[in-house]
Amino acid sequence: MSFPADRPRRLRQSPAMRRLVSETHVEPSQLVLPLFVAEGLSEPRPISSMPGVVQHTRESARKAYSEAASLGLGGVMLFGIPEHKDAVGSGSLDPNGILNVALQDARAEVGEDLVIMSDLCLDEFTDHGHCGVLDATGRVDNDATLEIYAQMGVVQAASGAQVVGPSGMMDGQVAAVREALDAAGHSDTVILAYAAKYASAFYGPFREAVDSSLQGDRKTYQQDPANGREAVREALLDVAEGADIVMVKPALSYLDLIADVRAAVDVPVAAYNVSGELAMVEAAAANGWIDRERAIDEVLLSIRRAGADIVLTYWAAEVAARLNR
Repeated sequence: MSFPADRPRRLRQSPAMRRLVSETHVEPSQLVLPLFVAEGLSEPRPISSMPGVVQHTRESARKAYSEAASLGLGGVMLFGIPEHKDAVGSGSLDPNGILNVALQDARAEVGEDLVIMSDLCLDEFTDHGHCGVLDATGRVDNDATLEIYAQMGVVQAASGAQVVGPSGMMDGQVAAVREALDAAGHSDTVILAYAAKYASAFYGPFREAVDSSLQGDRKTYQQDPANGREAVREALLDVAEGADIVMVKPALSYLDLIADVRAAVDVPVAAYNVSGELAMVEAAAANGWIDRERAIDEVLLSIRRAGADIVLTYWAAEVAARLNR
């Protein structure tokens, strides 16, 4: 009988051996925690479709910033939920608006001990729920939206954001924000570009999280899930416009594109482990169909293995606490 000369199982025979040869690692510093801060709440409000995730009050959010810093997370990404919306999302530009005061709170709470990131988009602030202002025909007006994005970037940087995340998938959004930041003296502010953001079914729970008032869909500006080469094109355009980091969103259904973008650019690559991906794991685990912690760890490992340097995930604090133990 001929026995195999190559025996890969030798390197799997014990936990210690598997740790020694592990190719991919997840560290707290690679994880970013998205946080929702809502105006007018007296206590945190659970998000039913996202078990374990809440809309924060300003006070409870402060505790979350402090915890994130103590856990050694890479950062937090803040989303603001206003009480009042209008057609042009004017609350996004108000220095006293919920997102901007949350940024001020975060900077006051953690100083330089945590990277404070800010979602730069209009969808939470518009009464129609789109990521930009609408023209007379009801379509999103790309260039009019860029003017607002540029102002948002400056207000967010002045409020304490070290990183701004243009996420609306408007053509030219990175260049518009970069030019405005530099002109206002915020040349050190980092741009994390949502470079390849797809019109995905996996955003469903997020709509509850931000009290979305979306009418219609976003298929005219977010990417078609059928297109892969386009993701690389979008990422390269954003890098050329001044993006410091580029992101693929969602993560799990687009692992191939995380790998493609990683191979195409020489800036850090982020990926967003989105609300629907969390909801699927939590629902299956609640029914006893999968091992929750192992599934979470496998999800995050897969995103890192695909090439993401940074992972935005609602499980960031939980996973970091386990890793620190």
